[in-house]
Amino acid sequence: MKGAATVAAASRGYDGGMKINGRKRHVVTDCLGLLLVVMVTAASVTDRDAARLLLPRLRTRFTKISLVWADGGYTGELVSWAKRKLQLALQIVKRTDDMEGFVVLPRRWMVERTLEWLLNSRRLARDYESRCDTAEAMVHWSMIRLMTRQLARPRA
Repeated sequence: MKGAATVAAASRGYDGGMKINGRKRHVVTDCLGLLLVVMVTAASVTDRDAARLLLPRLRTRFTKISLVWADGGYTGELVSWAKRKLQLALQIVKRTDDMEGFVVLPRRWMVERTLEWLLNSRRLARDYESRCDTAEAMVHWSMIRLMTRQLARPRA
């Protein structure tokens, strides 16, 4: 997420892969795409380093979860660390080399859909918060709004 001028330089970073100066939102969703855990870090923090902080949060809040699907940024020793320390099976959903352009990958589209839902909130279209915990609270607030609207919607 690109950061506004109000975002402190200490809590933002540069992500060379995405070519963005700002912050990253790391989210864990359930199979319906509903938010379970969120963590906001500087964009320079790698996905594996953020997962070492995010997965213990997931484990303490949701003790019955045993399998987590993740993208290719979470490969490496993190898979064995999650199994050994947290008793979580971290399964990596990789993109194959023969794929060209946009391809819907199993399980990963749910997280992408959740991130798109969150971007519909004007406050989350850009990072305006000066602190990371406030940015996390804004994500929770937006998800609560989305879920209550879905619950209040009349069913056919």
